[in-house]
Amino acid sequence: MISYKDLWDMPMTAESAARQESGAKPIPHAVGNVIYAVLGSIFKVAFRYKVVGIDHLRSFSDGRGCVVAGNHVSYLDPVFLWLAARPSQWIRFMARDNMFQNAKGLAGQVIGRVGAFPVKRSSADRSAIKRAASMLKRGELVGIFPEGTRRGRGSAVPELHSGVAFIARMGKAAIVPSSVRRVDEIKPKGSTFVRFPRITVAFGEPVYLEDFDFLPKEDRLDAASWYVMRECYALSRDVAREDVDMNELFPNSRDFSHELEGRVLSRKER
Repeated sequence: MISYKDLWDMPMTAESAARQESGAKPIPHAVGNVIYAVLGSIFKVAFRYKVVGIDHLRSFSDGRGCVVAGNHVSYLDPVFLWLAARPSQWIRFMARDNMFQNAKGLAGQVIGRVGAFPVKRSSADRSAIKRAASMLKRGELVGIFPEGTRRGRGSAVPELHSGVAFIARMGKAAIVPSSVRRVDEIKPKGSTFVRFPRITVAFGEPVYLEDFDFLPKEDRLDAASWYVMRECYALSRDVAREDVDMNELFPNSRDFSHELEGRVLSRKER
């Protein structure tokens, strides 16, 4: 059996394997396909979920990689996004490094075979950043939640990190904003019972880092990350981007409303 640690650096598909000079074999898809068939069927019945804006993600089926960024309110966020991208695309999510050791490594085998790879949340994990950039360069999709952890978990004030833009720059890739609407209603904080709201998975128009070149160099990554997260929350609330109060969401982060006022920096064509 392949070690789950070896799965992290393996290409996800035959197409991405062909773009890797080492000629590595792709991750076997049997486990991932079974999970998709089972979970997809259950979630379709339980949550009647639908996907909007999938064409924005499908536009990267031509061999280009992209970062799929999302706001994070539930442990089911990556599950719904992963299901929405299948069967033709695989999103490879960054996941907490300690998750892979659960159940004596069985968890690592399962989530590793659907494309996940580890990141240490307590520090700037260079190995995770390099691994993500390599995936993007060979045309894969990398899923990242820039807030780092689920919103509303604990008493910490949410922070906005520029890592999502930094990884996109290293991988020479665009960023596709995303969100899973009403996922926080499945098990509200303090509730004992699970609920079954109708879920919508939404993808927005891609954001390209070169469109931020009008800003001073030192501000570009922060501004791009800020813009992407505003897009994610606009998708989450199904409102115009201008109606998202980023100061309320990220009180300790710099606000780029003035610098980006009137600019629409998400677009379909490169």
